[in-house]
Amino acid sequence: MEFVRNHIWQILIALNYTLALSAVVTILLKKLNPTKALSYIIGLLAVPFLGLIVYYFFGQEYRKTKIFSRKHVLNQSIVKKIQGQLQLDTKAINEVDELLEEKSKLIPLLYNSEKSKLTINNDVRLIKNGDEKFKILIKDIKEAKHHIHLEYFIIKDDKIGTEILNLLCKKANEGLEIRIVIDDVGSSITSKMKRKLKDNGIEMYAFMPVLFSRFTGQMNYRDHRKIAIIDGKIGYVGGINISDNYVNAHNNRYWRDTHVRITGEAVKPLQILFFTTWDFVGDDKLEISKSYFPDHNCKENIPLQIAASGPDTDWSNIMEAIFVAITNAEDHVYITTPYFIPNSEIITALQVTARSNIKVKLIIPKRSDSWIAEYATNSYLELLLEAGVEVYQYTKGFVHAKTMVVDGVFSTVGTTNMDYRSFNINFEVNALIYNKEFSHQLTDLFNEDLKDCEKLELEAWQKRSKRTKLIEALARLMAPLL
Repeated sequence: MEFVRNHIWQILIALNYTLALSAVVTILLKKLNPTKALSYIIGLLAVPFLGLIVYYFFGQEYRKTKIFSRKHVLNQSIVKKIQGQLQLDTKAINEVDELLEEKSKLIPLLYNSEKSKLTINNDVRLIKNGDEKFKILIKDIKEAKHHIHLEYFIIKDDKIGTEILNLLCKKANEGLEIRIVIDDVGSSITSKMKRKLKDNGIEMYAFMPVLFSRFTGQMNYRDHRKIAIIDGKIGYVGGINISDNYVNAHNNRYWRDTHVRITGEAVKPLQILFFTTWDFVGDDKLEISKSYFPDHNCKENIPLQIAASGPDTDWSNIMEAIFVAITNAEDHVYITTPYFIPNSEIITALQVTARSNIKVKLIIPKRSDSWIAEYATNSYLELLLEAGVEVYQYTKGFVHAKTMVVDGVFSTVGTTNMDYRSFNINFEVNALIYNKEFSHQLTDLFNEDLKDCEKLELEAWQKRSKRTKLIEALARLMAPLL
């Protein structure tokens, strides 16, 4: 013990470099992006202890190790049967190919990556802002007959959250099955409300609980999805969480967001996705029955794929779909995102597309809800402006919508930001919609938002102060950690 006390610092340094060298070997064997790999190696060897901490939280490739397995859900007979029934025939595929031409490359891409099947019989309602979403969602909850499933990054028991949670308690007393998954870092529900939910028979679990959620920030792999499923017939997906922040009537700052309400076949893969998460967070293995996948009477025919990605998937499915859609554009690409901290693939795709005389427009917030994210975003804009991308900063409030429209035939609405975390770390879900009418609706909404934007000009943007550019450069270095 005397020797240990006298040489504690040397022992700790030796232990640090033993672990660091082990991590370096792991990094080399994983064949990561050379720049990313070199950054971690330098950090591990040059900064004792801190380098290990950073690598532990941010450097491990969970997509390869898998945080959880979905086999228990996907192997159940009813799920296999439902997935088999979603298989399209050759005629239907050809009809979609004829409509989308090059955009139809997305269909086999997602199918080959995650068995995400294209569904045809769907109706999709575009929803602007939380005020509209919650009015519709509350009506659907009131009319629910069998079950209600919610999976949200943020649920708070503030005004709108308490209203919805109290309504769920009432529906549970009517005999409905209510299941809720909340992210343990994003959500904030009081102990009193949690007891009330439990006393009323509502099952609720936190996704990957942490000891001190207020202090973990974004250092964990989080469930960033916003999903609601009513009776297996109605599905919601998009950017709007359950919180007063998303209700402009309760919010001092105007919050611009987008969501979709889906009825039809596409609710089934959305339901399966919920069950894979529930299987991970729940105590008991739920046996899935046909009652969760009722027949639908949807007469509309909007082709739609539910695309999911996260550390449990083999590929960055949503990022790859966005990349293919951008690179196959022939006329225009319109993107709205609250956080633009992209990887090199998306930057290159946007630059090449814009330089090919294809109109590329990007809407981002002028003032973010995170100063470091704002500076990191701004560090990328000059590269886009030089390539001819039109960049617009939203000034009316905060734009939180995550949407894209390509050539007026393909669009996507979901939870995925144009940033590292959404592409590689968080659990995300998007609806990929192959329909001209819906794309035109989303384009009209995009053009409406442009009226509340300031367009950036390259020459003026380049005149930012050296201090500002330095802060942007430092924020950009931290981009993978945001």
